[in-house]
Amino acid sequence: MNSSSADFDMLVDVTASVRRFAQNDIAPHVSQWDDAGEFPRALYHQAAGLGLLALGYPEALGGTPASWRLRNAMTLALCRYGGSGGVLASLFSHNIGLPPVLAHGSAALQQAVIPPVLRGEKIAALAITEPGGGSDVAALRTTARRDGADYVIDGEKVFITSGMRADFITVAVRTGDAGSKGASGISMMLVPGDSPGLSRTRLEKMGWWCSDTAHLRFDGVRVPASHLLGEEGGGFRIIMGNFNGERLAMSAAALGFAQACYDEALDWARQRKTFGSTLVDKQVIRHKLVDMQMRIASTQAWVDVVADRADAGDQGADWVAHVCMLKNHATQTMQFCADQAVQILGGMGFMRGTRSERIYREVKVMMIGGGAEEIMKDLAARQLGL
Repeated sequence: MNSSSADFDMLVDVTASVRRFAQNDIAPHVSQWDDAGEFPRALYHQAAGLGLLALGYPEALGGTPASWRLRNAMTLALCRYGGSGGVLASLFSHNIGLPPVLAHGSAALQQAVIPPVLRGEKIAALAITEPGGGSDVAALRTTARRDGADYVIDGEKVFITSGMRADFITVAVRTGDAGSKGASGISMMLVPGDSPGLSRTRLEKMGWWCSDTAHLRFDGVRVPASHLLGEEGGGFRIIMGNFNGERLAMSAAALGFAQACYDEALDWARQRKTFGSTLVDKQVIRHKLVDMQMRIASTQAWVDVVADRADAGDQGADWVAHVCMLKNHATQTMQFCADQAVQILGGMGFMRGTRSERIYREVKVMMIGGGAEEIMKDLAARQLGL
């Protein structure tokens, strides 16, 4: 068997496994978890047991090396059949919190942090955004001053996924002179979740109800200098590189949610009878479904092309531009399909408990998180030399 057929077989196996997991262990409980404002921590162990948390990480750290194609297939299936952005966001928050540790942390730090997260025993998060800062990463004000063998961190972070129960938090800080400004003064550090001086406040949201989202405060939090990721002042480049992976994963997730909306709308249209015939017998409804499929198919093709380029190591400026444009296109597809699905479901689409209602509420965080549409367009234009 050649490597390409082996990869295909693995993709099929992972997709089938994730579909069963999503249908049996996530979808039936999502409404209850939304009401509770969290999902059971045991879900991390279940996902780890299936090998889902480990995809894309080195074997030496307990991971399973995997292509972007495979990781995207996992994400898509989880979203399509689980139907919850809240579950996805927190269950896989390590995929934005750990990459800087993997790429720039010491071997000792990697061994201490990454294996227990991949086993589902610990939770990792990423903390970059600040109150009033939004997408302007270069303007962040949280500081980390060197004091002997430690750094002392003061400042705030907001909208942090898994922020309430994360055991490890990868934090963007400003190091160097107190008056330093811009991208050159930014560094990345790993902060243990039990550090004295770290406090957390839960935030209430429009969607992603079962994903904990927090406002973090750092008041004299001491972190060993060995927890610095990369070089002092090199954090901005780390952050920008990390965003590319996050945006590609978000594109696959948006595609999965769009398909979830299509599935529910089609099922409803085939069952619901009005004026003597089913909804799907009506041309206007069939046209809505075709419009949804048209956008889903184009998004799937684009996701695959961008993923293949990433797997081939073709990640130049043009690739970054396509990641930005894809993220916009995929989330717009999700928005369109959620809107059309709710319209087809009619009154039922406005009721709690339908996937389309939940996904409709979750659209905007997908269009804003990881880089808002406007930022994505401007970054794509710069990468394309426009």
